[in-house]
Amino acid sequence: MAKLDLEWLSVFVEVYKTQSVSRAAQTLGMEQASASMVLNKLRRHFDDPLFCRTSAGMEPTPRAQTIYPDLLEAQMRIEKARGASAAFLPQQAMRDFRICMTDISEIVLLPRLINHLQKTAPGLVIEAEKISPDSRRRLESGDIDLAVGFTPDLEAGFYQQALFAQDFVCLASSDHPRIGAKLTGEAFSAEGHILVMPSGTGHSIVDKVLAKNKVERRVVLRVQSFLGVARIVAQTEFLVIVPRQLGNALAQQERVKVLEPPLPLPAYKVKQHWHERFNADAGNMWLRQSMMGLFSGPTRNV
Repeated sequence: MAKLDLEWLSVFVEVYKTQSVSRAAQTLGMEQASASMVLNKLRRHFDDPLFCRTSAGMEPTPRAQTIYPDLLEAQMRIEKARGASAAFLPQQAMRDFRICMTDISEIVLLPRLINHLQKTAPGLVIEAEKISPDSRRRLESGDIDLAVGFTPDLEAGFYQQALFAQDFVCLASSDHPRIGAKLTGEAFSAEGHILVMPSGTGHSIVDKVLAKNKVERRVVLRVQSFLGVARIVAQTEFLVIVPRQLGNALAQQERVKVLEPPLPLPAYKVKQHWHERFNADAGNMWLRQSMMGLFSGPTRNV
């Protein structure tokens, strides 16, 4: 007998505990004849009687006494693996989480998340990477635990949860010679613009709305990231369209001012996405719940 059936472990353990085949069968909810058949298979497998009938019951042989601790441990490990996920204790957890996010989320969300985790789960390590066209595959393979941002490419095929609503504003230098506290349609079209084109995100919706309303944007610079755009705006006369919460954060770092666009631009939802393989993982669930607690709400100030 080359293989040891998992059902056999339960029969062996119960016979060892109860010293009775009938009581073992009753505990396991099986017929006594079936338990006896399993015991015979165990005897052939281990080439040992394992249990001998005595006046005190089915007494284990020295071989049965030797293997009992290992078989009991194996049964417990299997039952644990088949049962509910182990509880996640954030204060005691030692674990790395890999989160892919937009550069906007790195600026707006990541500092607050890290500060929260330092207080509630100091043993966790967050590895942040940029959302990209490869993020879908990496979520599916398990290389990434969570994706956060405005990522329509991840809408289908993944679990998702909206964190907060977002819309767009314009940024201009605080010292812009032609733009004051209000941005007119004429000034919007006349000034040079920076166009941010981050891969894997849905910010092209701005271009679609401008085209639909026949509003021209004179692009003079294209960049792949929002990370350095505030410094460029502060030192030039260019404008840039950015998400509102990012604009508010950048206005605290550079000499730029936040302006309402001359026409309504679409709102969208920042979401967290995860693969079904992590849906029941206790640690992943705790991290997602923490994200919701920190950032959820239509007008949450982050």
